Amino acid sequence: MRVLFSGRAKRDYLNDALTLLNGWVREGEQISRTLVIDDAQHAALTERVKVVADALRVRPEISRRADHTRIRVGHVSTPLSEGEVLLAARIEDAYRAVIS
Repeated sequence: MRVLFSGRAKRDYLNDALTLLNGWVREGEQISRTLVIDDAQHAALTERVKVVADALRVRPEISRRADHTRIRVGHVSTPLSEGEVLLAARIEDAYRAVIS
């Protein structure tokens, strides 16, 4: 069953969900996570994220520098959506699968 949220209740719901995402940092209307993984893990993670992002119709920004992968979800000018927070949770699942 899907529950519809609006206004303040929606923001509270999203904030509650964000508190459960360890390692994610809120930057205005975006959330980001930096992961220390190698190139093979980065490639595997990127593929897994692409599948989920396509299904949710959400576009994360994934960048690679040295041994760090940075992922940002959300838009600068629009509030976070349920889909974006859900994507962050699925990224966490993919990350755990890739590093194990």
